[in-house]
Amino acid sequence: MDAVATPPRSIDAAAPVGELIRHWRQHRRWSQLDLATEAEVSTRHLSYMETGRALPSREMLLRLSERLQVPLRERNRLLTAAGYAPMYRERPWTDPALQPAHEAVQRVLTAHEPYPALAVDRHWNLVAHNQAVTAMLTGLPAEQLAPPVNVLRLSLHPDGLAPRIVNLPAWREHLFERLAHQIQSSGDPVLAELAAELRALPAPVGSPVDPAPPGGLPALAVPLQLRSPAGTLSFISTITVFGTPVEVTLSELAVEAFFPADAFTAKVLAEFAAASPR
Repeated sequence: MDAVATPPRSIDAAAPVGELIRHWRQHRRWSQLDLATEAEVSTRHLSYMETGRALPSREMLLRLSERLQVPLRERNRLLTAAGYAPMYRERPWTDPALQPAHEAVQRVLTAHEPYPALAVDRHWNLVAHNQAVTAMLTGLPAEQLAPPVNVLRLSLHPDGLAPRIVNLPAWREHLFERLAHQIQSSGDPVLAELAAELRALPAPVGSPVDPAPPGGLPALAVPLQLRSPAGTLSFISTITVFGTPVEVTLSELAVEAFFPADAFTAKVLAEFAAASPR
């Protein structure tokens, strides 16, 4: 069964700052006492801020945002609603000012070869990748690779990678669990809509309906198992994010690096890289 992410409760774009504070507190399922204790403020003062009887200072908003782990994009919204200037700048990934970060990410991706690695934005749109990813996508329909490429949609679409994924039911469930966690963390309604769209995708012809029952010892991680002309390639992945971003775009960028889960996969990728023209 797919992990079901509860769509985040929408809140008006012009909502006052008190409603936004309450929204994030309730989204994290904290009581006023929980947040007041964490933020070292009285419950009365917190109540006054949520009801609009008191205007939080800029420092207080940043403290509450930190305790509630509010994404940088939404911290700007809290500051603006309270009449303060946004603190975190947001620029498109293609902005020349982000070129140093762009080059750093590409170096990380290139250094990971011959293994696949890619970078995605907050909605899982592909922003950069290495040559090993290009090889993985060879033969897919051009319409599936037309930008912007959403890597979750590409993975689960019957005209995308889905027919090549040997353990599709287990991998599909794994992706939905990750997406559900991200929705819960960010409160992003666009991700909730993406999850609903992906659940409605038909399974490829001949795909099993349910994951195979586990056997033996439990796996350390859910692998991505891909059919290839050389045989089944098996990968595990890691996610890397910027450690201390002060820019909205960078805070929402994630690098996913795939590693061979067995010796056969490592051997095939090494041989493919050696035979590929540079």
